[in-house]
Amino acid sequence: MSDILIGTSGYYYDDWKGEFYPQDTLKKDYLKYYARNFNVLELNSTYYRIPEARQSMEMIKRSSGRLEFVVKASRYLTHEISDNSISDSLPLFIKGISPFIEKDLLGSVLLQFPQSFHYTSSNRFYLKSLIEAMSPAPVSIEFRQKEWLKDSVFETLRELGAGFVCVDEPPLPSLIPPVVINTSDHGYIRFHGRNKSTWYGTDSTRRYDYLYSGDELKEWLPKIRDLSSKTKKLFVFFNNHAKAQAVTNARMLINLLKDVLPASPA
Repeated sequence: MSDILIGTSGYYYDDWKGEFYPQDTLKKDYLKYYARNFNVLELNSTYYRIPEARQSMEMIKRSSGRLEFVVKASRYLTHEISDNSISDSLPLFIKGISPFIEKDLLGSVLLQFPQSFHYTSSNRFYLKSLIEAMSPAPVSIEFRQKEWLKDSVFETLRELGAGFVCVDEPPLPSLIPPVVINTSDHGYIRFHGRNKSTWYGTDSTRRYDYLYSGDELKEWLPKIRDLSSKTKKLFVFFNNHAKAQAVTNARMLINLLKDVLPASPA
């Protein structure tokens, strides 16, 4: 069975104060407090702005080296792709996250592609080139377009040593269903919530304003057991961040797994 690391997608949310962070917690101490409660973090601020190495080192210091980081790739590598994405943006991104690599605290780089990233020959070539260029950093791929659910894609990911990200998200046309597939020695699951009516809205807070019930999380226990048996490490992140519901559900899943699998909560 793999080590199971459970955490949240992001941590720097004002509406978590009073729900997760004590009211008197300063923003500069958010990460320190988070690291007392979890042992892994999916860092998503790196999607919006490529970090500088000193910022990554500061995060390691503030978390006292207790956190393993999964870092979401810059939007310039996944959403705003150009002919120069790999040559120009990737070196800056790798340099920025280099402290995580050097301290052996990088669990994976998350490449999350939008629903508009279709299964085309040019996109297949770009994806392969990007994964190869990121080596030897561990990479995990999240598709939002179900056209990519093909055996040939899974085989390519296996050949490249890249992980496939399993998702729980609304059952909408073209989105990825909750399938369990592993293509590397690390597994990855992201819980986005099931808000069908707000998924395509412009307000991301409403999109991810969802609290999973115990029964909904129990649906995943057999899948987690299966994925855990095939991997050395399994990341599970909750992205339903509104009102700290991600924290609530992460803790719920940790407790549910205590009776079925040897999870690794803090």
